[in-house]
Amino acid sequence: MLRTWFERQWQTSGWAQCLLLPLSWLFALLAAGRRYGYRVGLFSSQALPVPVIIVGNISVGGVGKTPLVIYLAQQLRDAGYAPGILSRGYGGQHRGEVRPESEPALCGDEPVLIARRTGCPVWVDPTRAAGGLALLKAHPEVNVLICDDGLQHYALQRDIEIAVVQRPLGIGNRRLLPAGPLRESLRRLRSVDLVVETGQLPATPAPVNTYQLRLRTGTWTSVADFSSETSTERLRGQSAEQTLVAMAGIGHPQRFFDLLATMGLGCEQRPLADHYAYSQADFIALRGKTILMTEKDAVKCQHLGLENAWFLPMSAELSPVGHDQSLAESVIGLLKHKHAKEVKNES
Repeated sequence: MLRTWFERQWQTSGWAQCLLLPLSWLFALLAAGRRYGYRVGLFSSQALPVPVIIVGNISVGGVGKTPLVIYLAQQLRDAGYAPGILSRGYGGQHRGEVRPESEPALCGDEPVLIARRTGCPVWVDPTRAAGGLALLKAHPEVNVLICDDGLQHYALQRDIEIAVVQRPLGIGNRRLLPAGPLRESLRRLRSVDLVVETGQLPATPAPVNTYQLRLRTGTWTSVADFSSETSTERLRGQSAEQTLVAMAGIGHPQRFFDLLATMGLGCEQRPLADHYAYSQADFIALRGKTILMTEKDAVKCQHLGLENAWFLPMSAELSPVGHDQSLAESVIGLLKHKHAKEVKNES
């Protein structure tokens, strides 16, 4: 598979990367020209009537943005804000509001998961500004927007940028596409407001407030009804009688498999492409086996009537690195500073 080949190459520096370097230089030139065009007004960039928080990344592939978006939405709501969430809706054809009962195949798996976990208004539209205006029209109570992905979507003006970095996989050989996994160089991290590390911490401190995200596991929950629960101990007992099959259609499936190994769950591993579209055919040969998957996979499989399939919900925990201010305090401080500056300019 071509994508798998590239992902392997991005972790090394060999002959393939040398051959691809001229294309990386061209990519860097085009990306710089595009950023410059937005900065000087050659390309239009739209502001929205409420603050916009971008949660994005500088590399391709999954880095753990979705748990952070859920965490941030919950923290802002607890602090008295009314957040709404914008998404591109990867893999879906629907444009508009996403509800907890929406079909993932139409709206995208991550937007449906976010709607279920946060209870906040969620809107999908590849054109983020149009989606934001539509969300605000439908939900005028919303007073802050969180954009899931979109760090490079400069057509939407933003008030706060949070870059999510997953080391070492997300950084790889530190080269730009296609010789490496980076959409923008590591220098881009100097210009964002906050950095969230979801893997190893960098060797040197970042120039902005940094946080480390870890995932706290919940209780194994039934894919069929999203309410029945079982325990890790019970699953270990089942593994002695029948095969456990772990399926993961996420950015880096091995992370899920490694987690199961630490829990003492020996599984047959089935890695799948990110945003994989499940069907009944995927499970015909697995009858009689216990299936384990991520929550992102589960939202796409609930309608398939799987009798012995379980997902592991996870929640984000964030720790400040080199300072003592929580992520929520940092974000709220930036929002208040932005508001005070606008009031001063108006007066």
